[in-house]
Amino acid sequence: MAGTIAIKNGYVFDPLNEINGERMDIFIRNGKVVTELSAAELKDAKEIDASGKTVMPGGVDSHSHVAGAKVNVGRMMRPEDHYKFYQKKTPLTHSGCGYSVPSVYLGGYEYSKMGYTTVFEAAVPPMEARHTHEEMRATPMLDMGGYLVLGNNWFLMRYLKEGDIEKAAAYISWMMRTHKTYGIKCVNPAGVENWGWGENVHALDQANIHFEVTPEDIIKGLAELNEMLGFSMPVHLHANNLGHPGCWEITRDSLKIPKNIKARPKDHNVEWAETKVNPRRHESVYLTHCQFNAFGGTSWRDFESGVKGITDYVNSHDHVVMDSGCVPFGDATVMTGDGPAIHDLYVLTGNKWSNTDVECECGSGVLPFTYLKSNPVHSVQWAMGLEVLLYVKDAWKSIMTTDSPNGGPFIKYPQVIAWLMSNKARQDTLNECHKWAADRSGLAAETREMTLNEIAIVTRANAARTIGLSHSKGTLGVGADGDVAIYDLDPAKLEVSDYESIIRAFENAAYTIKGGEVVCQRGEIVAIPEKKTYYSDIAVNADEEKKMIEDVKNWFKYYTIGFSNYPTPEKYLANPTPIKIDAEV
Repeated sequence: MAGTIAIKNGYVFDPLNEINGERMDIFIRNGKVVTELSAAELKDAKEIDASGKTVMPGGVDSHSHVAGAKVNVGRMMRPEDHYKFYQKKTPLTHSGCGYSVPSVYLGGYEYSKMGYTTVFEAAVPPMEARHTHEEMRATPMLDMGGYLVLGNNWFLMRYLKEGDIEKAAAYISWMMRTHKTYGIKCVNPAGVENWGWGENVHALDQANIHFEVTPEDIIKGLAELNEMLGFSMPVHLHANNLGHPGCWEITRDSLKIPKNIKARPKDHNVEWAETKVNPRRHESVYLTHCQFNAFGGTSWRDFESGVKGITDYVNSHDHVVMDSGCVPFGDATVMTGDGPAIHDLYVLTGNKWSNTDVECECGSGVLPFTYLKSNPVHSVQWAMGLEVLLYVKDAWKSIMTTDSPNGGPFIKYPQVIAWLMSNKARQDTLNECHKWAADRSGLAAETREMTLNEIAIVTRANAARTIGLSHSKGTLGVGADGDVAIYDLDPAKLEVSDYESIIRAFENAAYTIKGGEVVCQRGEIVAIPEKKTYYSDIAVNADEEKKMIEDVKNWFKYYTIGFSNYPTPEKYLANPTPIKIDAEV
């Protein structure tokens, strides 16, 4: 239950308020950050002595695969992932297991131990939305939401081909409300549709089968529709040719497509926390897991990092934000809506795999994977994930992820933070890697060491700002949710060469506070807080929506479920929290 808390004398990092390690107090009342507490309130408040500790807003993960059908397939496919990593039941918590694909309970607990309070599922297939919400509802400790996969949707491709933008806008707004989802996800545009016929697309101007729309048509169309409807976040792009040598060029060219589309997020019907930095996004595209989209070379023989070609573009343009997709080595489970990419990985590795066509809407694939320091390609991928974050000059253009569990599980975030903050950590790992890591990337010569303020930007402030949640998340400004992470890390005494201390501090937060309640303390879950599920509730012209629904109902004879069973009722969500947007379309 949200209480009254006074966090005293901590070193506070709140980038949205330009607070960079200032020693100060943070006060929380009724679950919200406030300026001060009265003497009477202080008398009854829980006081936390944060002297010698780092205080940040609760962590925000804007791209992680944690719930839904493909995640569950990953769990079922990998019994070997379960018995090595488990947690016993306690009087307060459920038991759980799973290293790269944890059970929903364990996933929530592990995020909370690291100081995270908000996580968004990166890909929700419309027909699997109920399942996804059931798992998000069961995930404790976290506020959540999900992005709806629309890049190969039959209705949208048809409307884009016909140039019927009004119906396309009506369809997207209806789908968000119908499936209680938050933003637009675009995976391998036009290519996943072709995969239904055993094909793919490999160029931005290559039309797909039947619908005859190109990746460029889809990226441009969805980016324009995203801004027409005033979404809180930019269109979320997984570019074409992912995971293939040389794919960095098509990724860079994909980012050019929405260059002239102006970001127009609507002012939602929410109260905004006080911030000094503009908390609203200005980007028209959010590139995800850049590392997997930044392969250089022409084959596996001359494979090399292509990151610089992308980061040079991002450094010189302001309409792009991206997350990294770091590879921290070890066991992973690759899962994506990009079916052909998973098939190609199966051909390459021979590992067990799964591929699914989600009728008329999208697809997915799952494959267990292990990243090895001794493997030449894997070692370059490790270097590339770090290059993505270190080469981008302005931390407000990047977000730290592992695309969990694709590059590795999210529990490896503390290790990634150590590599970003400590050149010695990177050099020590380079010495353990295949020599390709040094020879075919620029990491060996990179000496930048990120500060704690930059870590706060790439792990919470910018993630919240990018997805339009900085009205309440990613900041400790007055009016923000009382989500706080306190780490046993004294900035005045920090020696980044002692990178093991950085890993230890971020693995188990001294305190994780959610909504004004201490929920985790030094790795132990001490309370199960209430949670929220965000979704976009967009109002459009009712007549246009009525005409669009006639199209949908007519086509539903080809679906395996009835139209009335298609929507996800609010009862599937934990504390439904709609972000209301009047699109004026």
